[in-house]
Amino acid sequence: MLVVNERAVRASAGLLFLGGIVAFMVAALTDDFQPLRMFGAVFMIDMVLRLLVGTKYTPSLIVGTLLVWRQRPEWVGGAQKRLAWSFGLGMAFVSCGVMGFLNITNGFMLALCGVCLGLLFIESASGICVGCELQRVLAKTKPELCAGDTCTHVPPKRGQRHTVVTATAGDVARRER
Repeated sequence: MLVVNERAVRASAGLLFLGGIVAFMVAALTDDFQPLRMFGAVFMIDMVLRLLVGTKYTPSLIVGTLLVWRQRPEWVGGAQKRLAWSFGLGMAFVSCGVMGFLNITNGFMLALCGVCLGLLFIESASGICVGCELQRVLAKTKPELCAGDTCTHVPPKRGQRHTVVTATAGDVARRER
């Protein structure tokens, strides 16, 4: 089973989000869509490399791995991440096609890019992978090794009390022994 480091994936999503939001804001505020087109091309190349060449040679994942190298890796299933990346690549192809060939209005382009950036943000900020959720719903085989143990975790039922337990570093250290 192929696995990837969720922490590095989230860091790379944050990096891509940072570049994308800057390009998005330049386009929205100045009507200059060239930076957004360049970001779309970079994003598309990044997704193609992840899917065809492998995660080892993808620039954003290399930098993301360097950013989190001191953290313990959280290994997650590669199948659901590949589905998420395929979804991202499809959105990038549509976005680049709309921006480059179809000459669609600027508002539609910004809306489409806003959806992509929103998905990048929720991946990097909260660890919610839309592709992983899609695999859970659509695929015959259910995902394994999900981020945050969402594959096997059963949330409390509606109306049940849900509390956040706080612990000290000493409590955590005693539990890990």
